[in-house]
Amino acid sequence: MTDQMHVTKKRVGVAAIWLAVAVCLAILVLVPHAEAETDEPTVFIESYTVTPSILAPGDYGTITVVIKNTAGTATVQESTGSTSGGGVSTVKSVDIPVQIDAIVLEGKGVTVLSETYRRFGSLGPGQSSTVSFAIQAPSKEGLYFPEVWVDINGGKSVRYPVLLNVNAGNQVLRAPTLVVGKTLPETVNPGADFPVLLTLKNAGMLRAGQVVLTINTTSSSIGVVGSNTLVLGDLEGGAARNVSIDFITDKEMPTGLQKINLFFDYQLPDGTAARQTETIEVDVRGKAELGFVSVDTSPARLTEGVPFDLTIRIENTGTGEAKQVSAVIDLPAEGRREAFIGRIKPGNDAPAIFLLEGLKAGNYPYNLTITYTDDMGTHTMTRQLNARVPPTDVSGTIILVLVVILIIGIAGYRYWYLPKTRGDGRFPWERKS
Repeated sequence: MTDQMHVTKKRVGVAAIWLAVAVCLAILVLVPHAEAETDEPTVFIESYTVTPSILAPGDYGTITVVIKNTAGTATVQESTGSTSGGGVSTVKSVDIPVQIDAIVLEGKGVTVLSETYRRFGSLGPGQSSTVSFAIQAPSKEGLYFPEVWVDINGGKSVRYPVLLNVNAGNQVLRAPTLVVGKTLPETVNPGADFPVLLTLKNAGMLRAGQVVLTINTTSSSIGVVGSNTLVLGDLEGGAARNVSIDFITDKEMPTGLQKINLFFDYQLPDGTAARQTETIEVDVRGKAELGFVSVDTSPARLTEGVPFDLTIRIENTGTGEAKQVSAVIDLPAEGRREAFIGRIKPGNDAPAIFLLEGLKAGNYPYNLTITYTDDMGTHTMTRQLNARVPPTDVSGTIILVLVVILIIGIAGYRYWYLPKTRGDGRFPWERKS
């Protein structure tokens, strides 16, 4: 009887075990199933502060570091379970914390007095945390670079150097400072292209990371050949780099100083963004270009010895106003051989009028000299022209004389020669007497 009861209890125990297994399987089936595609949490050193900023040899100080989690959120899909009719899925967003195992300051020649931050804990997305380390400066002056180590559970560890100045004198830490030298033409004519050479130097001791140059012209008449944004990359402390930029202009560009803004965006060693603004001042000056429209005389046909007016129209085809315009000719004629015109605006013309006495018949090459000023300075231009004075036409006088002679001959023939030869040799009035 006892053996039978023992067997029965054993069977009941086995059945209970199988029942528990079945219940566990049912729970696993019914528990919601989640699948998430998450971003890997990342940590970086947002900033650091050394107090005091310059330590004496053997002096004590602190290094304060701000650590930030840059991760965001993830989309998670959950299923309520598997049934014969299918499961029900839901979608939700969850935070991505980062688990930090330890934060350590490696001295690299600096004595670290603080304990290591063990089992630091989790840091939520977008959250920051501040940690401080007590230090003692080395006995030797100089610049030291202790490193902050952040060990992440299941992720990549972070190593970040911190600059420590131990009474370094002229080696005092200087943040990245961009010194920009500009080489460009002294003057630019509207409508002309011009190059600008930038000499970019990092006068600081620290690296300017990922330098990006953005060009902003203040006038629509000035444009950049190519992109307005140039990626220049990293620029170490003390390093220099040349950047060449080509600009184009149109003829409507206003004269005077035109400004072009340069924005240099870069990252400081602690990851913070910095911007430096520079300005290029372009001296835009208009350039006058004078030419001839027409050369006329009044009367249109010159006559030997007859006074005439000479009119030369001068046109300004340039981009600047021509001022104090005057013209001189060297024709060998008496009269006014100099004309003062004044101003000629771009696209306009004006006459130069010369009042001259007559010339003898012949061909007269002569020079026209024009003097004017514009934004570029004083200019003189000379052009060779030609004037022709035909000989006096005496054919009309000759014809008139011939006609008179002919009339006289006819009259003599009629009233003298015929009576003389057909009569008694006497004229009619002699017969009457």
